[in-house]
Amino acid sequence: MELVKIPKRPNNPLDLPPGLLKKIAFGVAALLVIIIGYSSFYTVQEQERAAILTFGKFTKESSAGLHFKWPYPIQQVIIVPAELTQRIYIGYRQEGDVITPVDEEALMITGDENIVSADAVVQWKIHNIQQYLYNIDNPEQFLRNAASSSIRSVIGSEKLDYAITDGKTEIQDKVRVKLLELQGKYNTGMQIIDIKFQDIEPPIGQVADAFQKVTNAREEKNTKINNAAKYENDIIPKARGEAQALLENAEGVKKSRILNAEGDVAQFNAIYAEYAKSPGVTESRLIIETLEKIMPKAKIFISDSSSDTVKYLPINELLRNTGSSSASATGSASGSGAASGSGAASGAAGTAQGGTPK
Repeated sequence: MELVKIPKRPNNPLDLPPGLLKKIAFGVAALLVIIIGYSSFYTVQEQERAAILTFGKFTKESSAGLHFKWPYPIQQVIIVPAELTQRIYIGYRQEGDVITPVDEEALMITGDENIVSADAVVQWKIHNIQQYLYNIDNPEQFLRNAASSSIRSVIGSEKLDYAITDGKTEIQDKVRVKLLELQGKYNTGMQIIDIKFQDIEPPIGQVADAFQKVTNAREEKNTKINNAAKYENDIIPKARGEAQALLENAEGVKKSRILNAEGDVAQFNAIYAEYAKSPGVTESRLIIETLEKIMPKAKIFISDSSSDTVKYLPINELLRNTGSSSASATGSASGSGAASGSGAASGAAGTAQGGTPK
């Protein structure tokens, strides 16, 4: 009996060349390393922030720059434009320069049961990433509904005439307050920066034309009121300035008269003090000074008549010698003490040119 030798099965079932299997394994491993390394780094732009999820749970957030994370499925990154101010439009849509009205959002009823069309734009940004991602399903749609609800609530309590004329600013403030209350109530993670109305007006047609005339009349009224206020603000300060100038002038005159009176009193007191010391001398000096004031051009001669001797004074000859053509006066002093030092003059006699002294 002949024995048949069965050949041994090789270890390579795919019948690959030796060493090729190791190369494939090495390549797969290198590819996995590259994929893991690439997925472990992420970049956040300047106007963005990233939420880091670890096993599907929010753990932290990161700001702009290059960051490292554990590869998926350990960690996952969700990037949102948290630093970017965004806008939503109520009552219309805007894409570039194309504006499309949305009547179902714009038309609403006022407090006096009139129809008005209101268009507004809301500026907002992401404030809290965790609340923004997990507390609401569609943040922008929620914000649109909340803004529309707030606008309808406020305008529904105001009259049409007030809403389309003077009440626009106040309505904006009330809508903003209500919108902030809704955001705080539901913790949406969105920050309301501002809300502005583009138009608050009646529907297009004859009603709009009539209200436009009313609006123009109110604007003209406000213009005239502003002009009157401007005129008032110009006239009143000038009148107050003139009144103040008159008061200050009167105060100056008052002080001047008081000072003059005080000076006269001081002068009188000084004269009286000298008079008390020497009454005769002071009296004579006052008489002489008074004569000089009331007869400034007259020549005054004073003689001493303390003795019994009759004195002769040739006044006419003295006047002719001086060549004076003006009137002169002579005084004969009587009394006691003029020559002896009392200086008292009892009288003065005046004569015109050519007269004879007595």
